[in-house]
Amino acid sequence: MTLNLRQKQTDQIIRMLNLNQPLPTSSSVQSPLSDSIYKILIYDKNCQSILSPLIRVPDLRLHGVTLFFLIEKPDRRPILDVPAVYFIQPTEPNIRRIVKDAGNGLYEKFHVNFSSSVSRGLLEEMAAGVVRVEATERIGKVYDQYLEFVTLEDGLFELGDKDCFVRMNDPGNGDREIEGIVDRVVEGLFCVVATLGVIPVIRAPRGGMAEMVAERLDQRLRDHLLAKNNLFSEGGSFGVASFQRPVLCVFDRSLELSVAIQHDFRYKMLVHDVLGLNLNRASVQGEKGGNRSYELDGADPFWVANGGLEFPDVAVDIETQLNKYKRDVEEVNRKTGGTNGAEFDGTELIGNTKNLMNAVNSLPEMTERKQVIDKHTNIATVLLGKIKERSLDSFAKKEYDMMVRGSIDRTELMAVVKGKGTAMDKLRFAIMYLISSENLPQSEVEMVEAALREAEVDTSAFQYVKKIKSLNVSFAAANSANISNLKDWGLKLYGTSLSAVTAGVKNLLSGDRQLAVTRMVELLMEGKPNPEIDSYVLFDPRAPKSSSSTHLRGPFKEAIVFMIGGGNYVEHESLQELARHQQPAKQIIYGTTGILTGGEFVQQLAVLGQKMGLGDSRVPPPVAASLT
Repeated sequence: MTLNLRQKQTDQIIRMLNLNQPLPTSSSVQSPLSDSIYKILIYDKNCQSILSPLIRVPDLRLHGVTLFFLIEKPDRRPILDVPAVYFIQPTEPNIRRIVKDAGNGLYEKFHVNFSSSVSRGLLEEMAAGVVRVEATERIGKVYDQYLEFVTLEDGLFELGDKDCFVRMNDPGNGDREIEGIVDRVVEGLFCVVATLGVIPVIRAPRGGMAEMVAERLDQRLRDHLLAKNNLFSEGGSFGVASFQRPVLCVFDRSLELSVAIQHDFRYKMLVHDVLGLNLNRASVQGEKGGNRSYELDGADPFWVANGGLEFPDVAVDIETQLNKYKRDVEEVNRKTGGTNGAEFDGTELIGNTKNLMNAVNSLPEMTERKQVIDKHTNIATVLLGKIKERSLDSFAKKEYDMMVRGSIDRTELMAVVKGKGTAMDKLRFAIMYLISSENLPQSEVEMVEAALREAEVDTSAFQYVKKIKSLNVSFAAANSANISNLKDWGLKLYGTSLSAVTAGVKNLLSGDRQLAVTRMVELLMEGKPNPEIDSYVLFDPRAPKSSSSTHLRGPFKEAIVFMIGGGNYVEHESLQELARHQQPAKQIIYGTTGILTGGEFVQQLAVLGQKMGLGDSRVPPPVAASLT
């Protein structure tokens, strides 16, 4: 795959761990260099999040990292005659810590790696600082690594900015705050395309945050390409055909609100929503108390194969895998003379030499299979308990039906609001009801709000959405993901969040059950004239600004999709399905400012509601709070 972001970021980190020496083409995270030297790794909390999904402790050992510490750790002791690799954000506090560490002589050499581009001012501050403490000889080299993003899967990344939606819609924020959000997103996207080594064609809806980011990124790339030795000097040139370059599609959360709130009954979405999947790790409460943490990533074949399936199908597959494992154990025991049905541990293997050797060779694979089965059995057991306790299947089905039909029976509505579920479950359902139709009986809306208060649910988010709805903003048609119906961000001040709440909320399921972002990306990759995307801005950083770029409208084989203001696994899975079902198959990377659960996103709506003086003062707890 050309756009294997996870592999390319991992390669860059391995090169960094080996003091930025060129790596052999056959190297990997689990294949150390023959001449690797021992070293210390120092990182900040942000870079810890970047490393966590990609590099495990044994991998660090393989590449000569004997010790690793947070740079914030106050009592780090000197370790002489050993170099230190610093992997940190370019911030003033981190610069001061480097100067202090160098002055204290903590390590032999300091190899400083910034996660993004360091400003000239900070670089001069560091230089002046090490001169002041007489430690210039300890500074080895300084690198900009352009790794300011977190890769969770081959086609999924985030910038770790969870509260972006609140800040971009806060009525109290002015131009300076908005500029800060745009700059951070642009820096993250620049790091992504630099790591991939591609210059994309950029498309975005006209007006609002998405266009601002697209325009700023275009200018950033143009400025960078003016340098003789730039990051893209080895790849491509102006005039390369569009199918050889990816399209970068930038959206903001105003494209579709409902998908960020809804309950979903698929395995990966449930694990994220209920168990708080974070950086590819989920915590499950054990039978004897305490939490057990599980890694869920591309190294887990069951997770890869079943993450996008409905929970009942996953439960069936767990049973199927367990039965197959038992049959294989019995077959090995039969051939080697072991006890029929005994746990496969290799202690009772007897028989002929050939069968014995085959059994011994299969032991690691069988053990790994059993561990995977046990892990997902435990996860599924906990999920099943939460599903029954909170009627999560009912929430998912009712919300689906509401968005398809645009209505729900009043008796059925109140039964859900007054039934099982956490306060957050009911609040999310109530907001989905509120945005499912243009015309709702006022008496019915008031009845739902009263039921929420009776259940001691903070109604700030509900009232916020209701308030915005009352402002006569047109909704998109129920059976269309028509972007032209979205309220133009250019017509509003940055601080008001009209479009984010009212635009595209009925695009959850169009006639072909396609999410709004999936529909837009499909059209942009096809590159054919279409009124839904004809108004989108187009930037080509390789082309002169005055030139016509109509030939770069597509088609495209590869796409990078970025959602400002919070993304989710629902959109990611939808885009992966689109890529798989294309003929020939295409490749789509999905990125966002932060992967959010429905509960986390509704909390941001609640914060905005409180800033407008709506609802109660208490914000509901996160969805996963009941597990701790």
